[in-house]
Order: sequence, then structure tokens, then C-alpha cells
Amino acid sequence: MLVTLNDVLKHTKSRGFAVPAFNIFGFEDAKAVVEAAEELNAPVILATNKVAIANTPIDILGKMLTQLANQVNVPVVLHLDHGKDYETAAQAIKAGYSSVMYDGSQLSFEDNIKTTKEIVRMAHAFSIPVEAEIGSVGYTDPNMKMKAALTDPLEAREFAIHTGVDALAVAVGTLHRMEEQTAHIRFDLIEEIEGQIDLPLVLHGSTGVPDEDLIRIAKTNFGKVNIGTALRMDFGNTLRKTIQDNPEQFDRVELFKDPLKQIKQTAKEKITLLNAHKYHAIL
Repeated sequence: MLVTLNDVLKHTKSRGFAVPAFNIFGFEDAKAVVEAAEELNAPVILATNKVAIANTPIDILGKMLTQLANQVNVPVVLHLDHGKDYETAAQAIKAGYSSVMYDGSQLSFEDNIKTTKEIVRMAHAFSIPVEAEIGSVGYTDPNMKMKAALTDPLEAREFAIHTGVDALAVAVGTLHRMEEQTAHIRFDLIEEIEGQIDLPLVLHGSTGVPDEDLIRIAKTNFGKVNIGTALRMDFGNTLRKTIQDNPEQFDRVELFKDPLKQIKQTAKEKITLLNAHKYHAIL
């Protein structure tokens, strides 16, 4: 069933679990993720980033993914990831998304507050929650030319007060598109941030987080944990092997079977590490 981000995050703060947000790029991988959540009776967030909405128009994704969400009994959030501006957030809401993120992390502190506040006002008029980012989670590829900066706890407090966001993405040691679990999480910084704001926190770049730290993260105020690269690697690497092992096969449906099985398995592993499979028992 389609629910909002607030519906699944309102119980996460210090309750021993977090909800994974998986970046998906179409129907097939979205279905695999939802099946994983169904089998574990866990909530899940389907996130579409700027690459996904550039490949498939946001209004089509909205119709397709909201229908998928409403066909199952577990809570499913449809989330715009790293929305670039007011117009994109508005398009997502019109398309049926139940959560939007505005990413103004590359702007000045003042400009980030200004635009985030405008989007919050618009989204809240439709009862849609908003995630924003303070500090900046960078990228492993320097060619992206995206600044990276750890979150200042006092800035996080001021940002939360002035914008009225529902969830706050913070930078505490991860990078986007990490291919190995080598991130050094600043748990001391997390504690400082938790002392300043009373909002569900969001961790981006979580493919790079070691399993033992994901378990620890689930016990903090992090309510949403973004995972994208792990699934993309699953799909690409498994598809490559499938093609090599079956050089005569050309049927897309057949070629996708093993990659999607691997995506589903990884999704189940991450759900379990974050304790989201105990969501209903914890409530």
C-alpha cells in the first residue's frame, strides 16, 4: 500500500530499526525490491533519482510505481531522490509520489534554506513530506565536481527550524557510488547532530557502509537509509555473467531473471541488517 515518508519514519527514532530506500530505475527492479519487502513483511521506500526520471518521464514512473505499491499489503513509499528544483518536486507530487527530496546541498546555506522552505510550503499543502540535505554527501568520482562537507550540528538545527522539513539528510562519512564497504562513519558526529535536532535522519551513500555499522545505524535516529549502487552492481555484474554463460540467449525477460533474483536477495539482506523486518512487531 502506498504511504507517505512520515508514515514509516514516525516510529524509527531510537526504536532500533531504519527503513531502506532503494534506488530503482524501472518496473523490474522495483518489483524485485517490493517482493523482498513483502516476503519479510517490511516497509520499503522506492526512490527514483535524476538518472531514473531522465530515462523514464516522472509522470509515467508515478503511475506505474503507485500502482505497484497499491497491489501489496506492506507499506511502500514512492520517493523523489535528489530533486533538483521546485518544478521537479511539483511534478513528482502531481505524478503521485508520496515523498520528495530537494537537494540544495551545493548551494550556500542561505539559498538552501530559501528554496527548501518554498518546496516545503508547496509539498505540505498536499500533505507530502519533504527531505532535504545539510552538509553535503559527495561522490567517489571527482569528475562529478560535487563538493563534500560533513554536517555541522548547529547548522543542522538552524536549517531544520527555518525550513520545517520532515527528514534531514546529513553527511557523516559516506560518499555516493561507493563500490566497497569502506566508509568510516562518524558516530560521534551523529550523536552531536541527534543532540541538536529531533527529526528522522537520512543516510545517503549507504552501499559503502560496513554491515556492522548498518546494524549500529539502525539503533540511532537514522530512519531512512539510501542504497543504490549495491543494486546497480548486482544487476550489471549478474547480467554480464548471464550473457557470457548463455551466448545464444537474446530474450530480455530470460536475461533479466538472475539479475533480478540477486537484487531481491540483496534487498532482503539490507532490510534485515536495518531491522526493518521487525517493523510491525516493534510498533
